[in-house]
Formats: sequence, C-alpha cells, structure tokens
Amino acid sequence: MMSADEMLQRAIAGERRWLARAITLIEHREPKIGRALVGASVRRRSTPGSPHIIGLTGPPGAGKSTFVDRIVATARADGKRVAVAAVDPSSPFTGGAILGDRIRMERHTADDGVYIRSLSSRGHLGGLSGATTEVCDLFDAAGFDLILVETVGVGQSELGVMEVADTVVVILTPESGDAVQAMKAGLLEIADVFVVNKADRDGADRLVRELSRTVKLGEDPWSAPVLSASAKENRGIDEVVSEAARHLAWCTSEGLASWTSRRGDARIRRFLDLVTSSSRRAAAAAMTDDLRGRIRSGETDPHKALEELK
Repeated sequence: MMSADEMLQRAIAGERRWLARAITLIEHREPKIGRALVGASVRRRSTPGSPHIIGLTGPPGAGKSTFVDRIVATARADGKRVAVAAVDPSSPFTGGAILGDRIRMERHTADDGVYIRSLSSRGHLGGLSGATTEVCDLFDAAGFDLILVETVGVGQSELGVMEVADTVVVILTPESGDAVQAMKAGLLEIADVFVVNKADRDGADRLVRELSRTVKLGEDPWSAPVLSASAKENRGIDEVVSEAARHLAWCTSEGLASWTSRRGDARIRRFLDLVTSSSRRAAAAAMTDDLRGRIRSGETDPHKALEELK
C-alpha cells in the first residue's frame, strides 16, 4: 500500500490521479497526508504571490463561477498553470453536495494546464471547506502559477477566504442591495477588489458609485477599487485581473505586514479547525449506545451528556 509521503510526491509531480486522491484524503482529515504536507515545499507559506491565490466570493447567483471560467481562460492565454478550488454548500443531513461548479467550466476539463476540484463545505463556516487551506498548499507544491478559490456565498460567516487568498475579489450584482448591506455583510473588511457584475442591469452604476464613496471613507491602507463588468459577455475581465495583480504587488511591498497578519490568522484558524475535528471524532468514539439513546430520547440533555464524557 502506498504511503502518504509517496502519494504526495506523485501528486506534486503532476500525476492527476494521485493529486485527486491526496485531496480526497485531505477532505477526510486523514492525519498522515496532513503531516506529509507539512514537510512539502510550499512557497505561499513565506511570500505572497507564488502562486497568486485569488478568492472570489459573493452572493449566490452573482456569477462567481462564470468569472472563474473567464479568469482561467485569461491566465491560460498567458501560459499560466491554473488550479481551481470551488467550494459548494453541503447538505446538513447527508453531508453531500451538488459539486456542480465544474459544469460552468467544462471547456477547461481537457486542458492539462488546468485542474478543477469541487470541495464540499461539509457545514464548515467561513464560506470555505475546512480542507481549503491544505488543498491550496498542495496546489502550490504541485507548481501551479495561479489558484482560484470560489466560496459558497457571502454572509457574515464568509470571512475565511481573506485568510486563504492573497487577493479577495467580491462580486456583487445590482440586485445585491446597496453599500449599507455590503457593510452589514462584512464585505468592506474582506474585499481587495469589488466587482459589480451584470453591469448592463438597472442600478449597476448606482451601486458602483455608492461602493466607491464608502470605500473612500474607510481607513484601510489598501483602497479597494470598484469595477463594473459582465462576465457573461466577457467584459471587464482584464480590468479585474489587472487590479488583482496590482493588489498582489502591494502585498509584496508596503502591504507585506498586512499579508503576513492574514497568514498568521489563517494558521490559527487551521489549528482551531483541527482541534474541533479531532474533538468531534473523539466524542463520537467515546459515546456509548446507551448515552446516544438517552440523548436522542431527551432523558439526558447535551450539557449533562458532555459532563459524562469528561
């Protein structure tokens, strides 16, 4: 049986079969693959932009998958190898997910320079899968030039993307509401680039103006540009890519301290994720049939059951 270290080396060498299997083990929280990955050469741990990780977030229906598809095409035209981690929501009952983002990116599936993987959020908060950080590390070690991370959808639990990506692109539509709603969702804190997609619709120009005024009132050292685009019509994509590159250049210079702080937050977040996962497994293993039955029937409430396990 192949060891985790051997599988990881074959995945890093570009063997897609083993890359897929390694990601599956990461998703299943297999400790051996996690430990093997710690020893891999991952450029993003010490410096921004090698590879450049762009996170794309926004409400459902904003056009995130179409945007990812367009950015992949632009990067491939420049000769870059691209990996995509598209996170889909999972059922709270079965844990399963549709994992349908690949349908919108089907034209890239035969391209050896593109690797697309759908990840189930598995109930994980923050808009990402709990495995996203380590999957990005694996893509990095495998030599991809650009990594695109598409989140589930935006909300106050969607802030995890800023701790994984170098550059966060927030995609909105005229139907997304006004700048006040964006503030409520925490978007001003996570956005490095704002994009109002479907710019041909009524209200698009107004939302661009409102966001621009609100951004100028902020005190962040990086002032997020507000762009308008139409991913469906392939308009404005080059400007988004250009602004993302400008933000990366900022991260490598006067914004390096901010980038370093984000990476530190990401490491703490990952540690807490591992603690949570490990604790849940331990509790499930320690729960007897008798205790499970008493919790289910209401004879014992969850707080008392926890005390029994301590």
